[in-house]
Amino acid sequence: MAEFLLVHGAWHGGWCWNEVVDGLARRGHRATAVDLPGHDRPGDTTRLWNRIPDYTAAVRDAIEACPSPPVLVGHSMGGYVVQRLLETASVPQAVLVASVPRRGVLAPNLRLAREHPIEVLRASCTLDYSGLVADADRVRELFFHAGTPDATVRATHASLQNESALAILTMIARPPRPKAVTSPVTVVAAEADAIFTVAEQQDLAAAYGTTARIVPGGHDIMLDTARDTLVDILDGVADRRSEGA
Repeated sequence: MAEFLLVHGAWHGGWCWNEVVDGLARRGHRATAVDLPGHDRPGDTTRLWNRIPDYTAAVRDAIEACPSPPVLVGHSMGGYVVQRLLETASVPQAVLVASVPRRGVLAPNLRLAREHPIEVLRASCTLDYSGLVADADRVRELFFHAGTPDATVRATHASLQNESALAILTMIARPPRPKAVTSPVTVVAAEADAIFTVAEQQDLAAAYGTTARIVPGGHDIMLDTARDTLVDILDGVADRRSEGA
């Protein structure tokens, strides 16, 4: 049995990992999903002012609370938090799922601005990022793909909340530093990811000396149609950890 600690991305919360937690439990593993500070109120659009160090501190505390050293899994912004944490700490295995790329989120934000200029301008001027996920069709566009069931998109849209402008600005200004990370890292990319491209994920994997695992579907792999494939990958990571123990 392996211990997993799951870290969500921007606008999400620990709830987004519920099905993955159940899937890992069926494989005999124990998984815990972290609610990053300010993210424990699904659907809340209150502005957040948390910083990335607040997020990394919360994950560090969660690691210390685990009964054994966990496999650390981070999605999107959660992948950035994991990378930042691993620059000064280590875990037996880490998995980056549709994670913030090696060069940070400047290029993805510029792409988003080209596609949704008014919404991005409003968010940048007001430091309120809830508007970017206020529309269900945009949630599908950003986080899912054409084959995602409508019920999944609607449920996710209802649960998304605001995100800290300070956290987003940090991911622009201060990219991850893979060269400082010593923990073994697995990178999982989504074939139809509208936020981080497959090329960016392949570049991230190369920086960690590995090859990206590419699965079908959109950015929210843990909620989308390839969720079971992600569970398979995580189960395989647990097996490799056991072999190396």
